[in-house]
Amino acid sequence: MIHIGQLDLEKKAAVVAVILDKPLETSRKAAEMGADLLEIRLDLLGIRDLETAAETIREIKSETGLPVILTNRSSTEGGKWEGKETERIGLLTDLLSTNLLSLKDGPDAVDIELSAGREAIDQVIKAAKTCGKTVIVSSHDFSKTPSFHEMKIIVEEAFLAGADIAKLAVMPQSRKDVLDLLRIALDTREAGNAICTIAMGKLGKHTRVIAPFYGSVLTYAAVDSEISAAPGQYQVDKIKKILELLE
Repeated sequence: MIHIGQLDLEKKAAVVAVILDKPLETSRKAAEMGADLLEIRLDLLGIRDLETAAETIREIKSETGLPVILTNRSSTEGGKWEGKETERIGLLTDLLSTNLLSLKDGPDAVDIELSAGREAIDQVIKAAKTCGKTVIVSSHDFSKTPSFHEMKIIVEEAFLAGADIAKLAVMPQSRKDVLDLLRIALDTREAGNAICTIAMGKLGKHTRVIAPFYGSVLTYAAVDSEISAAPGQYQVDKIKKILELLE
């Protein structure tokens, strides 16, 4: 069974609100809009020190009661982290293991890129598993969609690395690309593994609603219509409404 906090992702896909500006205010708004989960993007929030990050997470969880995914995205995969790679990984592992946060107040899941390499992934997974947190191993391609075979290998590598959930975000160039991605989601879920698939941009925008019906356990959404973390994101309340209509 795959959980993030108290959410059972086997029963229903979760709508993740991406928090990338004014963290407390935006998190409150996301909760009011019906978000199931919050992704705290340290890189986009410009948070680089442990104490500020810990206090931000504690306040958000206290105010909203929602589970939190901790993400500090690398620049090579669309993030805005500025600094050494060791510092980026260190902030993630420190937030998972610090005594500044209780298990209740800390993040419920962590996202680490497959491209970070085995050593970094192992560090993050060790810290996460020590405190019983869920691990998302992600891969993002903002220029194209790899072939079906290549995507299958990426997902397999994510699970081999230790992922509880494999996340695959691509930029489709055709409807076939979109269908290939949905096939990856379906095949992965039928094999008993948890996956999140996203086709970015205008051509793949509908997958943010459709992918959960093919097995994606997460779908990411924006809180502010003017600001989004990736191309093609719907607002939280809109995606919730569409999902409810289709269920």
